[in-house]
Amino acid sequence: MTRAPYLSSRLQGFGTTVFAEMSALALATGSVNLGQGFPDYPGPPEVLDVARAAIGTAADQYPPGPGIPELRAAVSEHVERFRGLAYDPDTEVLVTAGATEALSAALLALLETGDEVVLFEPMYDCYAAGIAMAGAVPRPVPLRPPAEGAGPWTCDPDELRAAITPRTRMLLVNTPHNPTGKVFTAEELGELAALAIEHDLLVLTDEVYEHLVFDGAAHVPMAGLPGMRDRTIMVSSAGKTFNVTGWKIGWICGPPPLVSAVRTAKQFLTYVNGGPFQPAVAAGLALPDGYFAEAARDLQYRRDVLVQGLADAGLPVISPQATYFATVDVRPVQPDGDGLAFCRSLPERAGVVAVPTVVFYSPEHAHLGRHLVRFAFCKSDAVLGEAVERLRRLG
Repeated sequence: MTRAPYLSSRLQGFGTTVFAEMSALALATGSVNLGQGFPDYPGPPEVLDVARAAIGTAADQYPPGPGIPELRAAVSEHVERFRGLAYDPDTEVLVTAGATEALSAALLALLETGDEVVLFEPMYDCYAAGIAMAGAVPRPVPLRPPAEGAGPWTCDPDELRAAITPRTRMLLVNTPHNPTGKVFTAEELGELAALAIEHDLLVLTDEVYEHLVFDGAAHVPMAGLPGMRDRTIMVSSAGKTFNVTGWKIGWICGPPPLVSAVRTAKQFLTYVNGGPFQPAVAAGLALPDGYFAEAARDLQYRRDVLVQGLADAGLPVISPQATYFATVDVRPVQPDGDGLAFCRSLPERAGVVAVPTVVFYSPEHAHLGRHLVRFAFCKSDAVLGEAVERLRRLG
């Protein structure tokens, strides 16, 4: 690998992401972009209207460091309503610049150089970068797709236990899981909690897709399991729930000592952000239960449209239980099983852009994701319809 000039050794290998390459390819070829996971339809007017009204007011100026009290109270009330967990909005809730900053600040605040973080892959790409910036070491455990394409992704319990060493400081758990769409069951999370307690680990949970679960699946927060509240930092955000990924309003909930530590790091990253968007997100979190149920139903419908289109194109689909994404095995239409090559040729072959799942793996496990590709279905009816029509060219 060629060394990037000037870039610190901790960030060597973290160059321009494949998302930028695929988005540029979509633009250059006029392809339907099902690569990057952002909706192309607006969020609820009850949220958008509050943001519009806040612009041009005092909300344009610096909000309080932890976030405006209105939003912290709304987060606390929302978590108690949906998860049955009580957090003090003054000492146990912190507003961040999206979930990415929440995760990065937590890693920077809580890890020492050389500490190890056990996590599952394929994984959201910011995890490895955040761990590297903290001077820590990732210890990835692979999730494996169902053998026949139906059923949940699973991990080998022996591989998980073997990943924990005397240097392990933290367990990072993403559920609902990007990019696989897996929703960890209460039993699986209970096993992880037992390991965390046995080895006295901190737990960092990324739960940004918490409301976007399908087919009766249930999201279970690890912080609610016995013995876990005092060792868990829970991360979520507004972007996925309210179709406002560009607003970058996230939050953490946790016990005061952990929240205070994360706030110390966070204040030297963005300090504060998104003043006019904070009251809008507070309004969104207070929406009735029906909004969140309908958001999941709507996205499940979009999943089903794309999954059927991919299947018609001869691409076996691992149908997700949650999130914005469906994973396919490209080997039936790409005999060498090279998912990256498939994605680079797909715009010419079908006028569609996707993302190779291999980029979500560490080098040691990249072979496990070589033949897999991720498609986003959080798109409008017109875009999904056009994508499905184009994908039929592969069939």
